[in-house]
Amino acid sequence: MTKRVRRSFSKEFKEQIVQLHGAGKPRSEILKEYELTPSAFDKWVRQHSESGSFEEKDNRTPEQEELIQLRKENQKLAMENDIFKASSADHGTKVDVIRNNCHKYSVSAMCAVLQLARSTYYYEAKIRDDQDEELITLINDIFKKSRYNYGQRKIKIELKKKKWTVSRRRIGRIMKEQGLVSKYTVAQFKPSRTTYNESDIGNTLNREFNQDQELKVIVSDLTYVRVQQKWHYICVLVDLYNREIIGHSAVPRKSAALVQRAFASVKYNLHRLELFHTDRGSEFKNQLIDQALNTFGIERSLSNKGTPYDNAVAEATFKTIKTEFVRGAVFANQHELDLELFDYVHWFNHIRIHGSLDYLTPTEYKLINL
Repeated sequence: MTKRVRRSFSKEFKEQIVQLHGAGKPRSEILKEYELTPSAFDKWVRQHSESGSFEEKDNRTPEQEELIQLRKENQKLAMENDIFKASSADHGTKVDVIRNNCHKYSVSAMCAVLQLARSTYYYEAKIRDDQDEELITLINDIFKKSRYNYGQRKIKIELKKKKWTVSRRRIGRIMKEQGLVSKYTVAQFKPSRTTYNESDIGNTLNREFNQDQELKVIVSDLTYVRVQQKWHYICVLVDLYNREIIGHSAVPRKSAALVQRAFASVKYNLHRLELFHTDRGSEFKNQLIDQALNTFGIERSLSNKGTPYDNAVAEATFKTIKTEFVRGAVFANQHELDLELFDYVHWFNHIRIHGSLDYLTPTEYKLINL
């Protein structure tokens, strides 16, 4: 019987494995691809969850953690108590403070601290609630009579005619809660202002877009899509060998986590990847992504500043995605976007024929040429 060789893992490797799992990569796939034991993997996840450290001395018992948490909560309550005691607000402000915090603290306790009679609070709170209901009805009525055209400004003017003085912020909040969207509210994409990173890393790929080896070179880019009245972002990882989308993700914010989740969806051992090429967006060149690439030994390549042709395949892929998947689409929520994106990627890889692959699908091309 062959004796099992004891393996050692660096802190960085453990961190990346836990992050891959946290970003959505299934436990079973991680165990298989990286040849890990379930006990070791579960231990890393538990340690990262409980203490954020993989050192044994840093991992306390549940009783110790509970004691520390209780002390923190006591300190927080003491601080809030001091803030309330220092308040010299009028009745109206005190009522607002209690209403805004009644989901966290006892009404009677807050009334005692603020020296406000509970009967006074309930009386004034009832008046406020009745006024809110009347205001919501008025705003809905004004909006419908405007044939769904009026925004905050005009509704504010119409309310003033009815002797109601209401801030635009409050009107906007009520309109959002009631789902009232003016016909003039046209969603426009406003790209995040990001500076080019000035890394010394060069264009190692050098526009060599035709690769003869699977997973040798991966390229990536980002695009945006409508989810209700907001913009969410999509990231895909494309294998230059057969133009297959090997990883994808979608999140509400444009950040490094978007790229990390895309890596977590890859169904291969990340050690197999050799080169990762992107443009110079900060989402691709940052500490989080650098740590992942260093851990798995993936070389970095960046397009030259202001030269989109250096990442032409990714640009072309996203032009296709924008035309076939994004254009005209409005998703109800993040879950619907995730499902539709998963379905599109499957169609893109297994059903859609590609002109650059002699009109084969990416999976067909790989089966024929490998």
